[in-house]
Amino acid sequence: MNVLLQEKILLIALALALGFGFYEHSLLNAGTAMTWIAFAILFGVIVSISMRVAHHAEVLAQRLGEPYGTMILTIAAVVVEVVMLVILMTGSHSPTLARDTVYSAVMLDINGILGLAAIIGGLRHGEQKYNLDSAHSYIAMLLVTLGIAMVIPEFIQPSAWQAYSVFTIAITVLLYFAFLRIQTIEHRYFFEYAYDAPDDAGHHGSNTTPTHITLLVASVIMIGILSEFLSAFMAKGMAGSSLPLALPAVLVALVSASPEILTALRAARADRMQTAINIALGASLATVLLTIPVIEGFALVTGVRIDMAMTPLQTAMVALTLFAALISLHDGETNVLEGTIHFSLFLTFVALMFLA
Repeated sequence: MNVLLQEKILLIALALALGFGFYEHSLLNAGTAMTWIAFAILFGVIVSISMRVAHHAEVLAQRLGEPYGTMILTIAAVVVEVVMLVILMTGSHSPTLARDTVYSAVMLDINGILGLAAIIGGLRHGEQKYNLDSAHSYIAMLLVTLGIAMVIPEFIQPSAWQAYSVFTIAITVLLYFAFLRIQTIEHRYFFEYAYDAPDDAGHHGSNTTPTHITLLVASVIMIGILSEFLSAFMAKGMAGSSLPLALPAVLVALVSASPEILTALRAARADRMQTAINIALGASLATVLLTIPVIEGFALVTGVRIDMAMTPLQTAMVALTLFAALISLHDGETNVLEGTIHFSLFLTFVALMFLA
């Protein structure tokens, strides 16, 4: 009973899913205003469930320690992203949705999360220390994986897209497991930092570990179910409107990143920038290494090519972001200025979504 009371959002989501299952078509035909109201309700509930995903991931993080804690959080967020992405792609048939989502996630994670974390932590604690090896490892991997998966495809002949998709799947899976081994075995200390104060930024939870794992999985499944309804109302609302075409991709990235945002900001406020670095950069890397193989596989199975090559503008923004990160994360300390630099890039990303 205590678990049910704690997870009442799942019960609300279940009731909502049953209600939309019966009245979806009626609501879709009830006008634009009703379409957006239904969309807002679904989006709000999905974000709320994502927060519970963050809670369970934080509990597991506290019990398992770094880097396993942030790995669980980032992988859970990527699973949410992949589930929503596949469902939205099935409904919209947009060849650029996956590309725009991965791009949006990178902008949100590195410039949004890391920028805000450095600002909040810097205003409270001044300069915040972290392990420089972790930042260098993440940035190097991001440069290579984004180049292979989202820059080089621009130069691949259309007739060879299937062969390159197979190669992309193989190389990203190889890079993921290589990085996973380095992160957890040979160079685990790269992603740790010895702080003087005890870590009280998270929550140890009152339930057993298997219970938290079960609830985390149930939350992800419920997000997938509600995302199917969200896709239908989003497509109906976007039809004939003047809203940016990239809006669905940004919303997917925002939902999947919402657990990470709160966790990273709490960590920065508690003067634990290493956790914020692991979340912001680790989430970006996990998005590329885990989302792209699934999406490329989806394209191969369906036989419909998915455009993963970034536009010149997207490539310029990613290059500027990684170049700024390479310079700002060079000394093992973050400050307000570095956070402001990255957050200004995030605001530029938001502005370009409406202007470009």
